[in-house]
Amino acid sequence: MKRIDFLKNVALLSAGTALLPKIKLFQDSPFTELRGGTGIFTMRGGTIGWFVSDDVTIAIDSQYAEPAADFISGIDSFGGGPETILINTHHHGDHTGGNGTFKESGYRIIAHERVPVLQRQSADDASAIVAAEETFAEQHELDLGNERVHIKYYGRAHTSGDSVTWFREANVAHMGDLMFNRLYPFIDRGSGASIENWINVLETVAAEGDSDTQYIFGHGNPEFGVTGSADDLLHKRDFLTKLLEHTQEGINAGRSREEITSQESFDEFPDFISPSDFLSLPRNLNVAYQELTEGNG
Repeated sequence: MKRIDFLKNVALLSAGTALLPKIKLFQDSPFTELRGGTGIFTMRGGTIGWFVSDDVTIAIDSQYAEPAADFISGIDSFGGGPETILINTHHHGDHTGGNGTFKESGYRIIAHERVPVLQRQSADDASAIVAAEETFAEQHELDLGNERVHIKYYGRAHTSGDSVTWFREANVAHMGDLMFNRLYPFIDRGSGASIENWINVLETVAAEGDSDTQYIFGHGNPEFGVTGSADDLLHKRDFLTKLLEHTQEGINAGRSREEITSQESFDEFPDFISPSDFLSLPRNLNVAYQELTEGNG
């Protein structure tokens, strides 16, 4: 998929659901405080998570240039110290498109080592990409005195570069696009996605938290929102499991790819929505079919 087409499609995650009835999409402020100095910012693109203390301001993901500027100008009202850090959960444009705006404002950028590579591979003009200067292979820790930030890579899932950011004292974790809450997800096979390992990642992350852990999601069905609990992670795990099981059963029964991938919904998951053809069960099933017949690559 060309980069421009991808950016048009990811915009539908925030714009496409406007056509759904009885769903309130807007709030007075794009900023929402959670706890322990953490919060979220929702405008256009993947959910920005944030943390502020007397010493530091941290943002997780950057959306696009315009909302990034709105975030940077608005976060001051919640406090925040002179050290400024941006963490990219993965490389997609609706999570990294505002990197340049953050960098111009003095933020240093941290990401898994695959993120800059994938940014450049998917760009029309790699020289224009603003990527992390500081990368890690497995995990990265920030000791901020009253908060310990743990950025961790769990392996291939939504892409081959997804990380989870844990705020250990606040007991809050930002999932990036490892969580599309009650939305059919984008499974980026071209960037190394693995549905099978995504299932394992969600189980592992849910087990690392506890009953009080609050998770931030990259995107969500507006009725269910972009924060939740381990139960939401396991609900997504169950969907991905069903995705592989349905596809494998069809293959075993000798059904064609077209027959297997034509299903529009699963009875077990009536709360999943499809704001566009780009985020739909048939598209998910096509990726599952590829993974099961061609391997993880």
